[in-house]
Amino acid sequence: MEKLVELGGGESGVGAAILGKDKGMDVFLSDMGTLKDEYRETLVRENIEFEEGRHSEERILDADIVVKSPGIPPYAPMVRKITDKNIPVLSEIEFAGRFTNAKMVCITGSNGKTTTTLLTYHILRKAGLNVGLAGNVGKSLALQVARDPHDVYVIELSSFQLENMYDFKADIAVMMNITPDHLDRYDHKMENYVNAKFRILQNQTHDDYFIYWQDDPVVKEQIRQIQIEAMQMPFSEFEEEGSHAFVKDGVVKFVTPGEVWEIPRDKLSLTGLHNLYNSMAAGLSASLLDIRKDEIRSALEDFEAVEHRLEYVATVDGVRYVNDSKATNVNSTWYALESMTTPTVLILGGKDKGNDYSEIEELVKEKVKAIVCMGKDNEKLLDFFSGKVPVIFDTHSVEDAVKACADIAEEGDTVLLSPCCASFDLFASYEDRGRQFKECVKMMNPKN
Repeated sequence: MEKLVELGGGESGVGAAILGKDKGMDVFLSDMGTLKDEYRETLVRENIEFEEGRHSEERILDADIVVKSPGIPPYAPMVRKITDKNIPVLSEIEFAGRFTNAKMVCITGSNGKTTTTLLTYHILRKAGLNVGLAGNVGKSLALQVARDPHDVYVIELSSFQLENMYDFKADIAVMMNITPDHLDRYDHKMENYVNAKFRILQNQTHDDYFIYWQDDPVVKEQIRQIQIEAMQMPFSEFEEEGSHAFVKDGVVKFVTPGEVWEIPRDKLSLTGLHNLYNSMAAGLSASLLDIRKDEIRSALEDFEAVEHRLEYVATVDGVRYVNDSKATNVNSTWYALESMTTPTVLILGGKDKGNDYSEIEELVKEKVKAIVCMGKDNEKLLDFFSGKVPVIFDTHSVEDAVKACADIAEEGDTVLLSPCCASFDLFASYEDRGRQFKECVKMMNPKN
């Protein structure tokens, strides 16, 4: 009996353990931390052996296959011992892909991938396809393959997940953009991060598709250096040579094999330049799956925005409050600021990942009337932005940050939480940060 060890007991880990069990493997799950109650109860109910709070080295190194949760870096001591013994280390997506022939629509990028993934899933589901949502959003792909199989999966893939994918193939691969992020995981070398992202193209053939933003300088440079087998379907704000989606005279045009269709830009439910790109990528993906164009148009018109991504919270005393807590890097905040049409009070701060704030400097000068720093240590932000905006505050809690915003914002302004940074200095996650922000705003105006 093949021995499967799952490192990490979160959504992907428990899903992979269940799939391994269903395929007749001897499964053992090991997590150095504490399992969530729901996952512990699932493992007990499934009669899968597990441990938490430690790694039993002898048991783990006796594995035939190890499936590693994406949050565990390749340089973790236990992972190094596993690879030193030449035990294959797979991601949950790679493992699950070995047990299904479903079509795979895979989406990656530094920013925009969650919205694009959910929008693509929305279109396919509304069109009546038997579709599953997996990866960084939705349910574990492995669990769905085991217990709730689908004909098509829409999968959001981080660079962490792509690291341990080898034989898996995307029928449609989508690359939204690449900007510096997670460089601490990649020896602070951008090329390592880029290479991890481009693993989404491995194993593609001329029957597959590669959708990407045509004007991303990093993506363009990488494309010049590698051979791509798949049919390329780039998109851009305006028509360029080879563009398959673009805007002309206020209309978004989609050019797919054998067909051209369009939708007025102002009919898209999601606004802002970044969401135009998200809509183009999702629309192209759906077109390539032969979904009727009126069904795609309808879904692009009625999709509701993603929580924590430019999410409208409330209007208090004439001031709009917007939750963009998912903006954990500088480029993501750039897109948020680009979409602002009113004077903005910007909340920045958190765990800095080696950010270069010069990328948003001009937009800040143009659109931001005040910055409210919210983090344990705001020194870097204060040093960079002092003198570049009329007012800058130093706060260390969400309550104080929201109060400072309320004090300075005037009727017609927007308060934008778009932190540029990870959340782990003050919050459990970006979701926790966003929800606390929303609670504080709504406490100011219980009617909302």
